[in-house]
Amino acid sequence: MNSILRLLPLLVLGGLIGCGKQSEGTRSSAGATSYTIAVIPKGTTHEFWKSIHAGAVKAERELNQKGVRTEIIWKGPLKEDDRDQQIQVVENFMSRRVSGIVLAPLDSQALANPVENAIRAKVPVVIIDSGLKSDQYVSFVATDNYKGGQLAGERLGKLLDGKGNVILLRYAVGSASTEAREAGFLDTLKAKFPDIKLLSSDQYAGPTRETGYQASQNLLNRFGNDVNGIFCPCEPPTIAMAKALRDLGKAGGKVKMVGFDAGSQSVTDLKNGDVQGLVVQNPMLMSYLGVITMVKHLQGEPVEKRIDTGVVLVTPENMQQPEIKELLYPPLDKYLKE
Repeated sequence: MNSILRLLPLLVLGGLIGCGKQSEGTRSSAGATSYTIAVIPKGTTHEFWKSIHAGAVKAERELNQKGVRTEIIWKGPLKEDDRDQQIQVVENFMSRRVSGIVLAPLDSQALANPVENAIRAKVPVVIIDSGLKSDQYVSFVATDNYKGGQLAGERLGKLLDGKGNVILLRYAVGSASTEAREAGFLDTLKAKFPDIKLLSSDQYAGPTRETGYQASQNLLNRFGNDVNGIFCPCEPPTIAMAKALRDLGKAGGKVKMVGFDAGSQSVTDLKNGDVQGLVVQNPMLMSYLGVITMVKHLQGEPVEKRIDTGVVLVTPENMQQPEIKELLYPPLDKYLKE
């Protein structure tokens, strides 16, 4: 799978550069078409979004090197719960009539109308990372999040030998990506590990490590003597819960933990034995293909409605494999520092 993922950007880009039809761009005095693409993340604080930013810059550089003039504008809310700010960013770019928008919607419902308004205003939208309750977008480029949750459920179930007590610390209401992961996790436990008991599955970590740490402490204060395993569906709660386990003396595998995403602290926690599995996406590929797909669409070429960027379970046993290390240590400095 990883070899396919590495080839996919080259195949897509190769098809793009050969296109002759151009539209929806700005004509320069030399007659060439240039594109301005707004890339709007859910938030700008966590490492995951830095990888998303880096992938967009990578696409921008490669397009320009191939003679397709492209400018990326990176702007999003600070926190991943600021729906109003993300809506305002979308509306502002729509008013500016950028060539296109690449959006990671932080709320699948709240962003549906702004996206449809942008499309009616002839500003096309590619959705990345997290789903939208609309089908009006050009393409959806993302992980199979339900499958990611299944991988987490299988890993935790095997770590517990099919028995014990488990906590699911959810992320945020309306976040389609994490809701799909949570559903995949719960469905897998129910189907494959019927002897595992769910102690809690209705608590939310919230948008920051701080809110996640408080939620983690509350859960461990209540269930700490009984819990055997924990799943967290994205970077902030994964890091927060691992810290809470350490602070209570329950880390190091005393309570088995599976998390999601490859934040540097989570990778350290995996290496140190406080986390026993991480379900890892390819955020750089996600945003890279988001930008490439948008420009391909602007040039009049057909694009796929759904592009799956892959997901993999990382464990202490496989984390040194070259294809896994590429995902755990993305080259952010190459793209985010001049």
